[in-house]
Amino acid sequence: MKEEIVQPADRYWKKLRGDELGDYLRAVAEVRELKPDRLVFVCIGTDRSTGDALGPLVGSALLQAGYPRVIGTLEKPCDASNLVERLAEIPQESVVIAIDACLGQKQSIGLYQVSNQPIYPGKSVGKVLPQVGDYTIAAIVNADGPKQYAVLQTTSLYHVMNMAQEVVKAVQFAVPLD
Repeated sequence: MKEEIVQPADRYWKKLRGDELGDYLRAVAEVRELKPDRLVFVCIGTDRSTGDALGPLVGSALLQAGYPRVIGTLEKPCDASNLVERLAEIPQESVVIAIDACLGQKQSIGLYQVSNQPIYPGKSVGKVLPQVGDYTIAAIVNADGPKQYAVLQTTSLYHVMNMAQEVVKAVQFAVPLD
């Protein structure tokens, strides 16, 4: 018997601009009374693809800034090859924010899909991986198309780095280190 998943009406997916991301995260932090030591940032992706490097870029910057619980950096990525093992590192009772790159509509490039639901990493490229996060930030780094891997490989690193910096600034604004 397959278990049916019922989603409450207060579940959402929203698109935000980079300048709205900090206010969104601050609202989440206030509602959940989040402090840096209760948060785990799971930054999904790999440095072997420019479009998919957003997560590790964010993770490296958060770790360098002093955030204590970051999974997925340029040095130690969290990607399809090790996702299950890396998720086992999450301490119980943590609030998890999943950060990943994604593809979307051309007019949405540069925006962020945010949610109070987990993300399904690799779904857009046909992978079946475990869901991740209590909250999601998915950066729309390029337009979706028939050859997703090629699109991710040819995505502008400059664009991805700018979006990663926006995410880091939003986190620092919303959940500052003491």
